[in-house]
Amino acid sequence: MKKRVCIIGAGPSGITAIKNISEKGLDVVAYEYNHEVGGNWIFNENQTHSSVFETTHIISSKTLSQYADFPFSPEVSDYPSHDELRTYFQAYARHFDLYRWIEFNTLVRSCVRQSSGEWEVTTSCNGEEKTALFTDLVVCNGHHWQPKHPTYKGEFSGTYLHSHQYKKAAPFQDKKVLVIGGGNSACDVAVETSRVSKQTSISWRRGYRILPKFLMGKPSDVFASRMTFLPIGIRNFLAGLLVRITNGPNSIYGLPNPVHKFGATHPTVNSELLYKIRHGKVKPKGDISHFEGKTVCFIDGSKEDFDVVIACTGFVLAHPFFDSTFLNYSEGPVPLYLKMFHPEYANLFFIGMFQPLGCIWPGSEQQSKLAALALTGEWKRPEHIKVLCEREVSHPHMKQINTARHRITVDFHRFIRDIQTQIKRATKRRKVA
Repeated sequence: MKKRVCIIGAGPSGITAIKNISEKGLDVVAYEYNHEVGGNWIFNENQTHSSVFETTHIISSKTLSQYADFPFSPEVSDYPSHDELRTYFQAYARHFDLYRWIEFNTLVRSCVRQSSGEWEVTTSCNGEEKTALFTDLVVCNGHHWQPKHPTYKGEFSGTYLHSHQYKKAAPFQDKKVLVIGGGNSACDVAVETSRVSKQTSISWRRGYRILPKFLMGKPSDVFASRMTFLPIGIRNFLAGLLVRITNGPNSIYGLPNPVHKFGATHPTVNSELLYKIRHGKVKPKGDISHFEGKTVCFIDGSKEDFDVVIACTGFVLAHPFFDSTFLNYSEGPVPLYLKMFHPEYANLFFIGMFQPLGCIWPGSEQQSKLAALALTGEWKRPEHIKVLCEREVSHPHMKQINTARHRITVDFHRFIRDIQTQIKRATKRRKVA
């Protein structure tokens, strides 16, 4: 049977999947909900699937965020803005002539595996539904688009929004703002709103490690990459020690100290939050107990009125086009070999569904290259792939706390090496044959 491959999404992971799979001469159809390539990095002031806001810059450096097949231009910032990234992704799509494979403004409504093994994909575009059959399905829909909301007793009667809805600081001029969370989005939102708000506070339920964007004049991830020859346990110990030397303990900023070892949670990359706290622009607060109208009650017994609450509490891993009884990774483990191969369905691939301590796209690019080799038969699925899938869950790259956010974590450098090893084996086998 001639291959016909469906690719869901034309964001950073989707476009590299389109590029690498179409280069093998395979028939590809890609569906993208947006009007352009780039996924979350197409800024729009209206609430869309995009998660970036007006001043968003990536938290990994351009050096470790570029596709191997398409490096950034030298003039691009060390930490590119959303506009620079949008330009980059569109240049990538033009350079490799990818637009011809993509159907834009198209929502994938359902993917149903037939008894024949084919995938029946139903889409909607401008109110018109259509159904098509594909031999293979490549899922690149991302995992930063369906908001995860916190739950507290009581109701907040002021303005409540999730970071997914936050676009710029201007609407919060002269407002009292409470930001919930200690991840990258939370710290960025706290910093940005503090420039215009009457007061911005940030609520942490636990301690987070704040990494500066630069160490000794180098982007912090570039600096850290010099230690990749060390075992990850030693690397994490040295990184944690360096952060403590650089910042001191969180307690001196009024923030809770982390109780877990470095690497057990995702660190936050931000060079301004601690500065803003020490300059009185951001006020640290503990975890929330409950709401009483516009009054927020904290677990330490304190109470304070706020006009706005912005929940920067992450996203749900969601695939709404699958029936939940067929496949549901919104909770529990994600047993996929190399975070991409399903234990049972050889014609189902996931690209970009992992969370490195770094950037996703270089790993997505390598996954796409391996997926292309699998689709052409140049790479063979291991016979014991079910065991390997379970091992992904039982032997993660690093031991992290048991939260939804940490289920798909990988070590950036090791993950890419592992995939490249499989690519090299396929290439070597092809040369021998």
